[in-house]
Amino acid sequence: MAAPPLTSASRQRLLACWHRLAHAERETLLAFAEFLVNRAGVSPSDGAGAIPTPQSIPRPPTETVIGAIRRLSQSYAMLDRDALLHEASALMSAHVLQGRPASEVIEELEALFARHYQHYRAKLIGQD
Repeated sequence: MAAPPLTSASRQRLLACWHRLAHAERETLLAFAEFLVNRAGVSPSDGAGAIPTPQSIPRPPTETVIGAIRRLSQSYAMLDRDALLHEASALMSAHVLQGRPASEVIEELEALFARHYQHYRAKLIGQD
């Protein structure tokens, strides 16, 4: 079932909130809105020129850093792996050579992939 049209007052409230946010929070708001659209099973457009979205693959409770890199590479298949290689390698090295906890490194990997996706997305829509 389609949502009722956005009223002028609602639109103004949404825009006022948007303008008060920093760039990173705006990206988070967009990601959340897209999540809600996907969860509702609603297509934001007819698919023409649609921006690929990450595949949602749940994080296993006992995931390894290598497993996380594989999962995130599959989730974010649209990203250029070469662009991620340096940062992902540095995080992997911090885990293996410096003993950083896997859970901490995995969280940083998830943030890394999400950040690269937001840059990718911004380039596709001409904001970057």
